[in-house]
Amino acid sequence: MRIVFMGTPDFAVPTLAEIVGRGHEVVAVYTRAPAPGGRRGLDLVPSPVHRAAERFGLAVHHPKTLRSEEAAALFAGHEADVAVVVAYGLILPPVILAAPRLGCLNLHASLLPRWRGAAPIQRAVMAGDAESGVAVMQMEQGLDTGPVGLVERVAIGPDMTAGELHDRLMVIGADLMGRALSALERGGLVFTPQPAEGVVYAAKIDKTETRIDWSLPAAEVHDRIRGLSPFPGAWFELDGVRVKVLRTTRAEGAGAPGEVLDDALTIACGTGAVRLIEVQRAGAKAMAAAEFLRGNALEAGTRLA
Repeated sequence: MRIVFMGTPDFAVPTLAEIVGRGHEVVAVYTRAPAPGGRRGLDLVPSPVHRAAERFGLAVHHPKTLRSEEAAALFAGHEADVAVVVAYGLILPPVILAAPRLGCLNLHASLLPRWRGAAPIQRAVMAGDAESGVAVMQMEQGLDTGPVGLVERVAIGPDMTAGELHDRLMVIGADLMGRALSALERGGLVFTPQPAEGVVYAAKIDKTETRIDWSLPAAEVHDRIRGLSPFPGAWFELDGVRVKVLRTTRAEGAGAPGEVLDDALTIACGTGAVRLIEVQRAGAKAMAAAEFLRGNALEAGTRLA
């Protein structure tokens, strides 16, 4: 099939590779424009999808908007059978949604209708969900409201981080989209409307959510930390310096919220405790708790801010 691919981050790259590998004709790739980056922020850095598209020798477009007549005419000129959208970053107006002969398919990293919106992977882990997944959805004007064609479920382990879930889902999602396109091509992809019940929105992560609140129950502290790992990272302050916590596990113990309970970085919460497994001091590399303690004396009874 003739396919327009629309995506930006690392999460979208395996799906693009899967589509190319299955022999489809990718007539255009739409992605975010190169953004300032590099060591001093002076270089223009292309998105992961942009770099992948160039490796495959595909034409790349990065319009600032899809709402202009020029953008609509260019998109229609691709004469695509279907558009595949994976974490693209721009809203698709009705004229774009209607342009491909078979519509637009979106790969969404949740079990719709739970966690519609911007941060479904992080929100699922932060909420302590036991499972997540990926869904192939027919796009419409609403926010992740379209009917679903295929779903693949994934268990979320008790200590799994958002980064680990992300990496599993992007691989599973690529295969799922490949199977969805094969079914669509032979007229066998059946879409089911999402139920009205169980709708939950995955709001974008706000920086005010990243500071660890040790007064919360241990389960909530643990889920918040792993849901924000590795990015943007939950943190506490030590001697005025931020320390990200990248990995924890539930632990036994009790004390004042934020109190160090032993020499293994077990920290008391509002109820219960968590043990810090991996941390990262600002400007330093990530390290195991034992390595961190060799350079930072944290005696039992110390209170973390």
